[in-house]
Formats: sequence, C-alpha cells, structure tokens
Amino acid sequence: MKARDQEAWRKHFDAKSVNGLPLPPLLSHLLYSGRWKTPNDQVMQSEIPRLKEPVDFLKSVEHIAFESQGFLADDERTALLFHEYRGSSGIEKPLPWRDVERSILIAVNRELGADLGIALDYRSGLENPSVLISDWWTGDATCHWYQISKTFSEFVSLLKL
Repeated sequence: MKARDQEAWRKHFDAKSVNGLPLPPLLSHLLYSGRWKTPNDQVMQSEIPRLKEPVDFLKSVEHIAFESQGFLADDERTALLFHEYRGSSGIEKPLPWRDVERSILIAVNRELGADLGIALDYRSGLENPSVLISDWWTGDATCHWYQISKTFSEFVSLLKL
C-alpha cells in the first residue's frame, strides 16, 4: 500500500466516531472506498419523496463532524424552528424532534439557505442507526424530522450505493 493510501486509510479508520457516536462500519467502508457518493437528484427524489430540494452527501468524517455540531439546539427560538434539542437537558422528545447529541448529519442541502439534512438517529440503536430527513413542507412552517429508513444499511440498499 502506498504511503498516500495508508494515510487516507488511517484518516478514515482512526476517526471511528463523531460526537462520541460510532460510525456504522458500512458508512466507514463507503467513505474509504469512495462509494459514498450522492446519487443523482432523480434517484434521490424517487426513493425519498419527502426530499423536495437537492442534498449532497458529506464526503469525510471531518465534514460530518463539522455539520453535526448541533449548535441550533442551543438557542430556544432556533431549536423550536428546527425541532432540535439536546438529550442531556433531561427531556426526551420523540420525532419530529432530532436529538443533536444522539444523531449525526450525513447529507446537507446543496443550495444555501435550504436548511435540509439527512441524519443518522442513534436513538434506535448504536450499531445500525435509523435514518431521518428534515422536512419543511409537511405540517406547520417549521422543520420536522421523519424517519425514512429503520437502519442505515436499509438506506444504503434503498439508494443502491
């Protein structure tokens, strides 16, 4: 293995968690192998009808960590708008709320200001978390989070990655 390839491998596999949550081994494998690529917009829309605008998969552990900081949950008004909270506050909130301490973003909006995301939700389990999508078009004029697959591996199969 070339030194450059070893460094890439080390970078991906040394970072096995984001915000203390373990990355699913399948996600690590897809990132490392270069197969973690956003399907074309028609496939995404067809397989995820709630998705009304394009998103892009986050292509590195570092980018996933950056987007998953959860700072929107720290301001009361913003938290209400985005339906995000910190589980450590002691109050468990079910969907359509996203616990920013028990989830990580794996895709975000392509267009600035669309405020969309696809997240792994570890409330369902650490090994193979469920997958959520943000939705601004259903319900009131706030963001709601909905489950689009029961497991990450089901999500990967759905999109034929």
